Amino acid sequence: MNRNRDLRFVVIGAGMAGILSGIKLLQSGHRNICIYEKGAKVGGTWRENTYPGLTCDVAAHAYTYSFEPNPDWSRYLAGGDEIQAYFERTAQKYGIDQYLQCNEEIVQCEYLDGRWQIRTRSGIRDEADVVIAATGVLHKPGYPAIAGMDRFGGAMFHSARWDHSVALDDRRIGIIGSGSTGVQIVSALASRAQSLTHFQRSAQWIMPVENPVFTEEQKEAFRRDPALLKHMQNEPLYAEAVDRFNHAIANPDSVEMHQIEAIALQNLEDSVADPALREKLRPTYRAACKRLVYSPDYYRAIQRPNASLVTERIDSIEPAGVRTADGQLHPLDVLVLATGFDAHAFMRPMRILGRNGTSLDDAWSGGPCAYLSISMPGFPNFFMLNGPNGPVGNFSLIEIAEHQWHYISQLIELLRSGQCREVSASRQATDDFETARISAARNTIFGSGCQSWYLDANGVPATWPWDRQRFFEEMQQPKLEAFELAG
Repeated sequence: MNRNRDLRFVVIGAGMAGILSGIKLLQSGHRNICIYEKGAKVGGTWRENTYPGLTCDVAAHAYTYSFEPNPDWSRYLAGGDEIQAYFERTAQKYGIDQYLQCNEEIVQCEYLDGRWQIRTRSGIRDEADVVIAATGVLHKPGYPAIAGMDRFGGAMFHSARWDHSVALDDRRIGIIGSGSTGVQIVSALASRAQSLTHFQRSAQWIMPVENPVFTEEQKEAFRRDPALLKHMQNEPLYAEAVDRFNHAIANPDSVEMHQIEAIALQNLEDSVADPALREKLRPTYRAACKRLVYSPDYYRAIQRPNASLVTERIDSIEPAGVRTADGQLHPLDVLVLATGFDAHAFMRPMRILGRNGTSLDDAWSGGPCAYLSISMPGFPNFFMLNGPNGPVGNFSLIEIAEHQWHYISQLIELLRSGQCREVSASRQATDDFETARISAARNTIFGSGCQSWYLDANGVPATWPWDRQRFFEEMQQPKLEAFELAG
């Protein structure tokens, strides 16, 4: 039996999870690595999203790799530019750039004769023993189906494809979409626009949050005291809040969930003076059924004299602006589509062919699924970080990815040590996991009766339905009886 095989790794994507994969592989002694990135540099969603007001809703010190704390965050909730700089700096520090090929989009991965055959759009061909799909969750922009979108006479773009050449000051700006992105853009632009029109299909529950600045004295203390900096990464009050939130998600009738609803409701009642506007902003579903929006200033921004909230259905887009179903034309110079992403695309539109030519599209004909969101039957040595039906929306994605890597690394060790040449989740284990997950997911707050990107085509929440502790326990060590080990 072979020992200590020199495995070839291909990592797809150089966002947060791809950078993590590269670092962890290097730290484990692997050097036969290539990270393919379709963009011009690392960063993933933080590279692609550059819209005004972009802010992470996870505490900045918690949104760092556990091994790479950052003493220099400027605020409690970091802006997108700071987060992008953090990932660029970390990739360079750990030597990821030496293994990185940017502007190379993988279009096909095919498993043949025990190895993955990889092809990029530019024609590069590569082979790998192991593929790590670190493609992210929200990377394929979702565009609305609105009549006349090609007729608009001003500037129109998706929030993830922001056109920074377009002037914003003293312009008539429209924003379609009321999720976190739309809310952040409204907050950032309301004071700059001549007029700002926010087109809302569904009202959002908005949680109040403060975003204080870290003083230079605080940052210097973080630099001097590693223990203090590590404490900030695992700050007890934040960790307790995350645990409470996850318990609430899993149990909609819990005390914790009722507390969340009461806070969000009180925020609306206390923050919006005009009764008519307040009712427009009042959701008709339970708090947290959609992803909660955290904002310190949206309610204030939408109440500015130059801001308006439009809840009438959009009928069409015309050269001069947006016409709603009541016949009113809303004149605009700039139209921003804050309409989210295809959250169920994952590796697609890549063509992925597993054992015996099984295509990913066929394997996922009933919807994306994977055992513990990491491995799929019939796709040997192909592992995903933040794959389908994982705890996205419940935890920090970095925290998720690090725990998943701990799990994946143990499967990789089986391959390196020669204990097997192929490892993939078994069909039975995957089906059993999905049965249990779906049953539990239907009873989470996400399944309580709203439309959101968490839901799959069958209306079932496509998320991890249990608490953090269960996730951590599952990620400690693979149950090898759940895997097919060949060779």
